[in-house]
Amino acid sequence: MTGITDSTTRRGYEGNGEGDLQGRVIAVAGAAGPAGQATLLRLAEEGATVVACDADAERLAQAVDAARFAHGGATVTGDTVDLLSLEETRAWADKTEKEFGRIDGLVHLVGGWRGSASFAETDLADWDTLHHLLVRTLQHTSLAFEAPLKRAGDGRFLLISALGASKPTAGNAAYAASKAAAEAWTLALGDSFRKAGGESGLPAAAVILVVKALVNDQMRADRPNAKFAGFTDVKDLAKAVVDTWNKPAEELNGTRLWLTPNT
Repeated sequence: MTGITDSTTRRGYEGNGEGDLQGRVIAVAGAAGPAGQATLLRLAEEGATVVACDADAERLAQAVDAARFAHGGATVTGDTVDLLSLEETRAWADKTEKEFGRIDGLVHLVGGWRGSASFAETDLADWDTLHHLLVRTLQHTSLAFEAPLKRAGDGRFLLISALGASKPTAGNAAYAASKAAAEAWTLALGDSFRKAGGESGLPAAAVILVVKALVNDQMRADRPNAKFAGFTDVKDLAKAVVDTWNKPAEELNGTRLWLTPNT
């Protein structure tokens, strides 16, 4: 694990903004893509201290700078982390908790897609790739962040999943199976939070946010005639992430929040 250079991520002001998440420390895994960028911006706007990670140092630096400069009072930092390494992922979680004193949330945005024209044409190499991207990284972040989220109290572990996990299609067998496995793992984490609850309530909630697919402004610009029916805008996803702190952990834990029609 390496941190992005001081000149690009550590030069911001200390967090002193106002918002629903003021005082919370939220980690975002897979933060360099469009969904990650939107999420960093919204979390910073809401006053959270945001700790981002991605394997792509250059894109991560751009995302971190954009979020911090859009909200000058926000603390937004970034680390390049290999989430396929449990050791590196644990080190990132330990470093974050030590530096900021707590971790209130982990947003898991690591994504990827592979598909085929038909079921018979499925390439099992796609399964290997998607297992690493969608399942293994999730396993590592959940194992690394479970204890810090419990210690903080009222924590959130958020998985971004897809409609395909519940409604797989012939050409998306590997993708749908990977997403379904990730959902099952997240629900198991939620059971851990449930069992840790006592008279004071659950210490954290594991929640699955379900989309059909994501769309952003660049995609619309590139394909002006496309309708993107049922797609969730990355800004709406970011708002949904923030809104999970507006409901009790007991109400959210182990649930799927549908951001697209469940049909």
